[in-house]
Amino acid sequence: MGKDKVKLSRRQFLKGTAATGVMVGTIGAVGFANKALAEETVLGEGGGAPELKTVRTTCSPNCTGACGMNAIVENNEIKAIVQAADYPEQEYNPRGCLKGLSMMNLVYGPDRLQTPLIQKGKPGVDELQKATWEEALDYTAERLKEIASKYGPESIGVAFQVGGTSYVHKGAMSRLATLAGWNIHHAYDQNGDLPMFWPMTFGVQSEELEPSEWLNARYMAVFGSNILATRLPDAHFLVEARNKGTKVVVFDPSYSPTAAKADEYIPINGSSDAAVALGICKVILEEGLYDQGFIKTFTDMPLLVRLDNGKRLQAAEVEGLTKPTDTPAYREAFVAYNGNFLTVHSENLALPENLLLEGEVEVPLKSGERVTAKPVFQLLKESLNSYTPEEVEKESGMKPDDLVRIAREMATTKPLHIVYGASNYQWYHGDLKGRALALINVLTGNIGQPGAGISTYAGQYRIRIKVAEWWVPEGRKQNWLPFLYVLNGPTENMKAKYPKDGIKALITGWGNPFDQHNMSNILRERVQSGELEFVCNIDFQMTTSCEYSHAVLPGVTWYEKTDLTASPVHPYLQLQQPAITPVYEGKPELWIFRELAKRLNPEFEKYFFPGLEPDQAAEEVIKLLLKTGGPNCAGITLEQLKQGPVRLKSEVPGDRQIPFYEQVHNKRPFPPQSLPAKLEQTAQFVKSGRIEFYKDEDAFLEAGEQLPVHKPPFEESEYALNPAAREKYTFNFVTRNAIYRVHSTHSNNIWMNELQEGKAHVWLNPADAEEKGIKQGDEVEVYNDRGKLLVYAVVDAGVGRKVAMFEQGWWSCYLKETSYNSLTYPFIKPTHEVYFVPGMWAPNTAWNECLCDVKKVGDKL
Repeated sequence: MGKDKVKLSRRQFLKGTAATGVMVGTIGAVGFANKALAEETVLGEGGGAPELKTVRTTCSPNCTGACGMNAIVENNEIKAIVQAADYPEQEYNPRGCLKGLSMMNLVYGPDRLQTPLIQKGKPGVDELQKATWEEALDYTAERLKEIASKYGPESIGVAFQVGGTSYVHKGAMSRLATLAGWNIHHAYDQNGDLPMFWPMTFGVQSEELEPSEWLNARYMAVFGSNILATRLPDAHFLVEARNKGTKVVVFDPSYSPTAAKADEYIPINGSSDAAVALGICKVILEEGLYDQGFIKTFTDMPLLVRLDNGKRLQAAEVEGLTKPTDTPAYREAFVAYNGNFLTVHSENLALPENLLLEGEVEVPLKSGERVTAKPVFQLLKESLNSYTPEEVEKESGMKPDDLVRIAREMATTKPLHIVYGASNYQWYHGDLKGRALALINVLTGNIGQPGAGISTYAGQYRIRIKVAEWWVPEGRKQNWLPFLYVLNGPTENMKAKYPKDGIKALITGWGNPFDQHNMSNILRERVQSGELEFVCNIDFQMTTSCEYSHAVLPGVTWYEKTDLTASPVHPYLQLQQPAITPVYEGKPELWIFRELAKRLNPEFEKYFFPGLEPDQAAEEVIKLLLKTGGPNCAGITLEQLKQGPVRLKSEVPGDRQIPFYEQVHNKRPFPPQSLPAKLEQTAQFVKSGRIEFYKDEDAFLEAGEQLPVHKPPFEESEYALNPAAREKYTFNFVTRNAIYRVHSTHSNNIWMNELQEGKAHVWLNPADAEEKGIKQGDEVEVYNDRGKLLVYAVVDAGVGRKVAMFEQGWWSCYLKETSYNSLTYPFIKPTHEVYFVPGMWAPNTAWNECLCDVKKVGDKL
């Protein structure tokens, strides 16, 4: 660019080009941007339009969309953001939403961190002071060394969000935490996004069909997922599938935008999904609509269970049987019956067709005893006896005729795809609901086929390639502690190791835990009381968590660094490429962790590519990841990724993403590997090597949850914690995702906030609002004994009775410094503590297991 070309002022930028970002997604992107810029910019030599550079990168908040974007850049400023629309498969073009297209509002917004900051007074009260990088890094390193020396390195906790959005820079945080011996808190269970039925039933972290597979489904049942608000890049697949003849049925207590696009909407009572699912399963079994061959081959249904102790019968116990010597240590050999007792090998799914599914047998044991046993299938049939259509109606409100009709439709219309939404499993008994819903798919053989399965679309946590060579240097041991234990303290049955002095320092990145996490008010109190002695936050914006930090280190956006990203939903591996140099004094996080590393221990620096600029170092990391990432990225190179997105590999024809395809088509034992864990870590969850619905671990037996059952909400949580809550707090406080934010990201986006009138709202049913004397637009207080929230009322007939529905993600500064997470509680369910593998089997935050009351501001109780 010539020296005489004039740079746009910030005001001109926002006035003249912000709107361009919206419009260029649908009309000639670069041409339109050129025209718009020419009108606002002093022309250069020759009077031509300004020269623009287009950089392809990936939008990477925690939404799983992973949308390819083009940044249109002039003079090192982003002038517009455009959907790249460069995916080899046209059904994925274009991808993107208004949030992503307006990211300039955050890159250049007033909350952008400009320098490192140090707190010299009281966090959350006094102003942070500007510091140089040297001062901030030296201070942070000294405090961390001091705390590690005093309490041990495991007293330092590290929390970073969604590793799938940033294999390089978030991997650098994992790498340093591993070298230093700090504890890591996994975001999946911290955010309440870990669907615990997956490890319990299938032995995996989580799975989902890629969205284009929705077009292959003939029946889609959506339980508590609002696809048209939370899956914006892929919502069109739902509409297109319906237009092609796929029946779409939505089950939800409230009438959502997704329900409005469905063929049928079934209103059900809150957290009654398990009752509905088990009622459907009862009809399927009674009418013989199940796939007998599938359940005999791939599930634990034929396995015998001892009636005297509730345990699955083991081959080593039975007279005449032995446990095969080649049974892996993480497996067990169980027993089936077909006139003879058979050893069921955990690694061989082939079994005789004449296996007993119903009835009971007397089993001779090596001890000389004789015990009675029944197959799991028989026990399941018996357990479903109470889920008659009439009883299900009492629990769920669903009409008996509808239940029977839909059960028949689901069983006979294949492929069947069930979508189980995160808001629905963020309950104390969310695991039971998932197990019950999965039972529908499994009984009907709708697993491992195109368009068939059960999917949970939440978060970008699941790692798609092997990352250990970067994330875990030299195979060292990592320390992991679920975040609920940080809040709740240790429990008697926990499997994770709790540090003797608890967590005394917290390093956070790419998140806002002092605002957006369970009982965020407790974190604030701990840092102000000194119980939490040091907090360091790494972000590119001045969030609430920055305000409560002792040191703030300014990172960068995905438009200012090199990284690798992959989503559990979107099937492409993609680059983030820097469109501009870091704004103000922001630094790529790899650089930050390298600088911290050498201050903590000079030996650590060598693990972070010293001597290379951050983007050069990031490219070396990407080469390492691609080389060691395993079969999912075999043959993919950095050069290919620079040209555009590359589909990840799979064993499915066409590299499609169809969960359990290889298990069903090649008769491989369950589970497939869930990266980054080793197979033996997760295979222990399903010791039979099959899909398991009967869980005989003591915690399940004690809870009466050895088979899926329905349990009503609040009985084992809120009412057990405070019996008075049954009468005192009669509203269910539900926090759903908003179309205007990606969790906390875009909470301060001026465009998004204008669309919401700049106000946070709570949605109430008209009858409930009338009882409380609340009208549309009134300022209201949502509260319980733990905290309160100040918002404005929306009276909506589509909201279920006795529900206070809030759209999560708002920063406290928009809520008059109240916090919606102050109402929640860190309940820990005992069945979530049977095993511990980070982010795979761990206590999951139950956001919606929360009771409250609502009043108009100014009203007295």
